[in-house]
Amino acid sequence: MTITVGRSISRIDAVAKVKGEAVYPGDIQMPGMAFMKILFANRPHAIIRHIDTTKAEALAGVLCVLTAKDVPNNEYGLISPDQPVLCGPGSNKPFADRVRFVGDQVALVIAESEAVATKALSLIEVAYEDLPVVSDPLVAMQLESPKLFPDRDSNIFCHYRIRKGNLEAGFNQADVIVEGVYQTPVQEHAYLQPEAGVSYIDEEGRVTVIVGGQWVHEDQEQIAHALSLPLEKVRVIYPAIGGAFGGREDMSVQIVLALAAYRLAQKGIYRPIKIIWSREESIIGHHKRHAYYIKTRWGATREGKITAAEVEVIADGGAYMYTSTKVLGNATLMCTGPYEIPNVSVDSYAVYTNNIPGGAFRGFGGPQGAFAAESQMNKLAEALGMDVVEIRERNILREGSLLSVGTPLPKGVSIDKVMEACALKAGWIRGANGWERPVTSQSIEPSKKRGIGFAISFKNVGFSFGAPENCWATIELHGKEDIEEAVLYHAGAEVGQGSHTAFLQMAAEALNLPIEKIRLVASDTAYTKNSGSVSASRMTFMAGNSIRGAAALALAKWQNEERPAVATYQYIPPRTTPYDPETGKSEPNFSYGYTAEAVEVDVDIETGQIRVRNVICADDVGKAVNPQQVQGQIEGAIVQAAGYGILENFIQQDGIPLTKTLSTYLIPTVLDVPDHVESLILEYPDPIGPFGARGMGEMPYLPFVPALTAALHDATGHWIDQFPLTPEKVLEEIGVSKR
Repeated sequence: MTITVGRSISRIDAVAKVKGEAVYPGDIQMPGMAFMKILFANRPHAIIRHIDTTKAEALAGVLCVLTAKDVPNNEYGLISPDQPVLCGPGSNKPFADRVRFVGDQVALVIAESEAVATKALSLIEVAYEDLPVVSDPLVAMQLESPKLFPDRDSNIFCHYRIRKGNLEAGFNQADVIVEGVYQTPVQEHAYLQPEAGVSYIDEEGRVTVIVGGQWVHEDQEQIAHALSLPLEKVRVIYPAIGGAFGGREDMSVQIVLALAAYRLAQKGIYRPIKIIWSREESIIGHHKRHAYYIKTRWGATREGKITAAEVEVIADGGAYMYTSTKVLGNATLMCTGPYEIPNVSVDSYAVYTNNIPGGAFRGFGGPQGAFAAESQMNKLAEALGMDVVEIRERNILREGSLLSVGTPLPKGVSIDKVMEACALKAGWIRGANGWERPVTSQSIEPSKKRGIGFAISFKNVGFSFGAPENCWATIELHGKEDIEEAVLYHAGAEVGQGSHTAFLQMAAEALNLPIEKIRLVASDTAYTKNSGSVSASRMTFMAGNSIRGAAALALAKWQNEERPAVATYQYIPPRTTPYDPETGKSEPNFSYGYTAEAVEVDVDIETGQIRVRNVICADDVGKAVNPQQVQGQIEGAIVQAAGYGILENFIQQDGIPLTKTLSTYLIPTVLDVPDHVESLILEYPDPIGPFGARGMGEMPYLPFVPALTAALHDATGHWIDQFPLTPEKVLEEIGVSKR
């Protein structure tokens, strides 16, 4: 038996990426290539009264200028097609003459060179009629607030409710009630590779786009919808992709690249077209992590049993819907944490504003919900004089426990084991009277304080709340007497997380072949069937099950002496159900991952600087397909979460982003990485996961910030309920002036 799953083999793309040989969209060169630039609105809310492209079209070297009138079906959107491909007059859709955020796209220039295209942009004359800007979601919710969409009665585009038990009775039973108002910030994905791509008409007449994304078939569908083309006339290919984190789920350059190739071909011009966004274009042009406002109160008995939780959640959806409804669904579930609470009331809202749209970002609503839930737990522990691990153990979800939505978690609940492993490693001990924390809060120097914080969380694996879920794989077995080569066709994207290496490992295990005998054909709609998105911590779980199914069918054909043996398999997981509109009752997810973190920090009370000294992160991954890659995912998530919690201060003022470059929007460098990260990789098999595996790419992210703010409180005695914890913010909150 060839054992491949569970081994830390080198990533199949590692050498090419280290040597600079991997081809990313921006690296692609083709004969006769033309170049495209986009005219962005650069204003948050306006009606476009007129566009004059005459001067731009007359510029030598310009091949074509496209505006809204040139888009066959001028709309797109993952959840709802509420965004124009190009904004302006002449559209086939109502109100597409409006721009709703600075990154709305107004016109395209295709030219012989990037320099010519850039000059032509400055020659396009646009007459705007500015409209009132709505940038605060709490204001946008009010009935009298200006509407971003005139055909809608409200800027609220999603509202979920959870009603479990009797809230009033629950609070009457409580000996302690803790209230909190929490605000979480916008976060920029800041992936290494800004948006880029190439489009052309291929040898079979298909509009072909080579681009970085997270779901080739969804990109294909969005392009086909906007161009009014049948799916088979659109082809999407992913080359190497320089990071995603959810930021490539929504469209950026995909549709406009396809539109440019399509319209040029109609003029008899068959040339490849290339675009590369600058970092500033990337920052204004794609969605961000949602800013959230969460108001909540929790009650508990003196024995530490939570009796009731009431939560109001408001998400700044920005100018368009994107994946806000899905992100809000997760936050709605996770804002009461991985705890069994008998009486729960949650009202959550997603709201249109003229800010950059909010969308998918690692954790998908979980970090925002976890920040409120875990902060509440830490404050309850303080109010009761109880250890933070002890209070969690008394309320934690176990097998058969009912979620806030009134249904139990799927089998394989391990959050209690994960919490225990993390607590023990971080120095907690289980005494005769329960858990006792380590003594770490101390002064190191006159101006420096040290503290430790603790938090836990859970995260869905897969699409939630009734969203259709499936994943395809095809395997070909070639050879005579023995299998000489296996070819795996799979659409799942490789966005830096090592998915393609994991695919080959799982195929090798399922086929009992050396991994060297397996070849992967990936992420090309011409050859691979739909895999679903590389998001929601789902790809290892979904791909693994589809690969195992295809392998079993292919081996059966091989044993029946079919040569080559070709088999295709579609994996469909257990169904999920949406929130009941009145009670919220649902079966939200078919699988979860579980995580716990202890964070130790030093705080300089004179400067406000925070140094993360140590992070203990425990994750139940079910089965580590590639332990080294799992460790990399944990460490990467923690660094990214540290940026979210401490450094990354994305500022928008009246819909205008003021932090449009990496010199004004600071992300972690090597000097900001925690001094030490210890990854505890736990393997409690998921009953339906491939080889027992769960998804885990997002899990370590969720508990970091509440553990961080708890550590800050431990060090200084101050709770800070909004972040990032910049030095200015820390000094302001702890009441110490700069020297």
